[in-house]
Amino acid sequence: MPRFYLPPDQCADPALFLTGREAHHAIRVMRLRRGDSITVLDGAGTEFRCKIEEYDRDKVKLAVTEKISAPPLPCQITLLQALPKGKIIESIIQKATELGVFRIVPLLSEHVVVTQLDAKALRQRTDKWRLVAIEAIKQCGSPWLPQIELPVTPKQFLAYHETFELPLIASLQSHSRHPREYFQAFQGKLGRMPRSISIWVGPEGDFTSDEVALVTSSGALPVSLGRLVLRTETAAIYCLSIVNYEVHSSG
Repeated sequence: MPRFYLPPDQCADPALFLTGREAHHAIRVMRLRRGDSITVLDGAGTEFRCKIEEYDRDKVKLAVTEKISAPPLPCQITLLQALPKGKIIESIIQKATELGVFRIVPLLSEHVVVTQLDAKALRQRTDKWRLVAIEAIKQCGSPWLPQIELPVTPKQFLAYHETFELPLIASLQSHSRHPREYFQAFQGKLGRMPRSISIWVGPEGDFTSDEVALVTSSGALPVSLGRLVLRTETAAIYCLSIVNYEVHSSG
């Protein structure tokens, strides 16, 4: 069944309306017509099964036939991802969304060239990244749209003083440990899996030693990603896959 996205504030009435990009995609690209069934995701945990009632060039009216609410995410995973070169971040956002990440914070690390971009350019990029996440939930069927935040430096993020039950950082340091050790220690102490996790992933060439010291001094635990040096996009997918496995495989 084709999937579309509407923000929660547009899903309160019995009749829903697709407009703009979503209406164009439904009518001009997929060539849907009256009576066709579609799914609408609000990105906040609700899925609407709908039928097309009416449409014109720029609007599609939908009748809701079923409303399905998803349970809350068992663990809110925040990916703190250093911005890589080019459009690699879009692939990372897509895959992170498919892997159920709750939030993505792009990082302007010292090895990132785009630190020279002005505030307007960063906002424009962030808006584009949010569209990537929307397309990803439509593709995979997730009812949860991750938060995509404006890029910040590691120091700026740490200044927020946010707390996570299990903060992790992908690290090439010799004293890094396998992520499972931290999960086992957490479960052994509290008898459950963490409900909030942060994972820091550096750019090509990794974070600088000063950045690693700053993040680990805030409480982040260094995890090993194996004996090979992974590209940043591979490291992000690896970390999120491991976290998902540990969180969801434990009874």
